[in-house]
Amino acid sequence: MTVEELEKKVWNQDHVRIVVRDRSNAKVKDYNQKKAAKENWRMSQFLNNRIAPLVKDREVAVIGGGKIPNGNMKLKMIRKSYNGNGREKS
Repeated sequence: MTVEELEKKVWNQDHVRIVVRDRSNAKVKDYNQKKAAKENWRMSQFLNNRIAPLVKDREVAVIGGGKIPNGNMKLKMIRKSYNGNGREKS
């Protein structure tokens, strides 16, 4: 799967906007999660458990509320920062 496909798949499944620093067509491992991450997970837990094993040493950021949230922020709060079309609230 490509970086671009991974970013889209994570959004569609987990409702979390990630950005991977690499070419959009760079290859990464497939995102095979069957369920969305729990809303009480911290952002760092989400990245370490689900994303880091797929992207190796690439830099990854979660975007929420127009900025990169603190690693201790829970996914519930990050998800609330988006409006219905996947863009950050103004």
